[in-house]
Amino acid sequence: MVNLTINGKPVSVPEGTSILEAALQNGIKIPHLCYLKGINEIGACRVCCVEIEGEERLIPACENHVREGMAVHTDTLRVREAQRTNLELILSQHNGYCPSCSRNGHCQLQSLAEEHNISINPYPLDLPSEKLSRWNRDFPLIRDASKCIKCMRCISICDKVQSLGIWDIEGTGGRTHVVVKGGKTIDKVNCSICGQCITHCPVGALHERDDVERVAKAIADPNVVTVVQIAPAVRASWGEAMGLDDEKATVNLLAGALRKAGFDYVFDTSFSADLTIMEEGSELLERLKKGELDKYPMFTSCCPGWIRFIKTEFPQLVGQLSSAKSPQQMFGSVIKDYFAKRIGKAPSEIFSVSIMPCTAKKAECEIPTMQRDGVKDVDCVLTTREAVRLIRSFGIDINRTEETGFDTLMADYTGAGVIFGATGGVMEAALRSAYFLVNGKNPDADAFKAIRTGAEGNTVTGESPWRELSFELAGKKLTVAVASSLGNARKICQAILDGTVKYDFVEIMACPGGCAGGGGQVILGDDVERARGRGKKLYKLDKDMKERFSHENPDVLKLYKDDFGAPLSHKSEEYLHTDHFAWNL
Repeated sequence: MVNLTINGKPVSVPEGTSILEAALQNGIKIPHLCYLKGINEIGACRVCCVEIEGEERLIPACENHVREGMAVHTDTLRVREAQRTNLELILSQHNGYCPSCSRNGHCQLQSLAEEHNISINPYPLDLPSEKLSRWNRDFPLIRDASKCIKCMRCISICDKVQSLGIWDIEGTGGRTHVVVKGGKTIDKVNCSICGQCITHCPVGALHERDDVERVAKAIADPNVVTVVQIAPAVRASWGEAMGLDDEKATVNLLAGALRKAGFDYVFDTSFSADLTIMEEGSELLERLKKGELDKYPMFTSCCPGWIRFIKTEFPQLVGQLSSAKSPQQMFGSVIKDYFAKRIGKAPSEIFSVSIMPCTAKKAECEIPTMQRDGVKDVDCVLTTREAVRLIRSFGIDINRTEETGFDTLMADYTGAGVIFGATGGVMEAALRSAYFLVNGKNPDADAFKAIRTGAEGNTVTGESPWRELSFELAGKKLTVAVASSLGNARKICQAILDGTVKYDFVEIMACPGGCAGGGGQVILGDDVERARGRGKKLYKLDKDMKERFSHENPDVLKLYKDDFGAPLSHKSEEYLHTDHFAWNL
């Protein structure tokens, strides 16, 4: 332990602790912008500068470690003036049109400027050239160079956590700019569209393509029926933006708000998560029986960021992906067929919207194989953040909104469907039903909880690259594994190819902590990683539910009885499965 004082207060922290962490651990706030613990500790913004007794210059607290007997001052006039000047310099190269920014009210730079009473900036505005600001506005991920503060967070999160290296810097000194690596455009590189650069950007330089107005126009169109589905992980996040506690921010309250906004039908994607388990679990057993997994495992196919990653980084493993569509796309397919017939509408008369915790879902619904006869399964995807903006744009008072249930035919869902939103949830749900399909009886609902990582590990920095579990099924020992973040995905894929590990079934989610930490989730303008806490909410909901097995979902069973016949039937293969080789990025 190292003993020091911060603002005269005696502090004792482990050796190797940064001055910034030492202060934060003891309730002493030091402003910062570029810092991300364990990921981006480069002192780029210089906003966290502090004064050390006996030293002539101020130093950044994030990249300097404590020393025995050190006396640190974070609140002297000299420190405050330096922090203010550094903020003013950053603001001089930042587009300050805050009202039209997606991060207005949840921007760290905006908050710090307010805290330091910066109302007039003495430095002239110096924004990037038109050439540097060009961007493909149709791409799901948008970068606004005029708002970039060069904190390098996007570079670090993409390099160190996601292992893709999409972002880079060019230029020197005050002319340094963040760009797409290799001078390419974003649609010409292997971006997974995971959105982690968005959620870790402290300002609005990165954001998703805004589709709110497109959805609003569809709602206003009397010639179309608007249908919306809500992903499991959305329920764990949307209330944060509304200032609601967990007890108040139910998925039924969100459903009520969406009905107020004008949607004709509201559903929960947890229904099709259960449907996915029926198809994917059956596929797993079928492929095991045929010996197709003797060399390499079957991989889950729910996460489009992961699908984009494996297609570009490990194309030799693409054939091991489950052919099952994601829950989003399964729901869209069922909406445009099974549901459309029962309400007497043609598929083209339905505008299908998904609310997802994910930015890659915007690209997934555009894949050529995710449509039939020119009609897309899902017409438009909104992130959790966009859904909140949609509700607010309609002037809906959430505190005067009543909870509503979901519409019939696809209203039921189980705890297994809900935990899709946390890392390990897809695997656990699949194993619950696979056990039943083999043994004709249910296991204990928590029999496979050891595979959970979304609530117990694998946050951004992560405790381990992946988690594994071995058990016996149908007289055979099976070993499964779960990983989240594309950096961990790369490690496990390489280990599988090298033959250092052998698995039968592997779940991978692109975002750390799974969908709970998705790139489309609510951003509150702080550096708190919320994936773990959100994952715990989902597991608690599962624990409290009466039905916890996908194969017991009444509406899923009715769908098979009335229309699809059985998992892996001819119609199921036609509507609920896809060919991953039939399209390229």
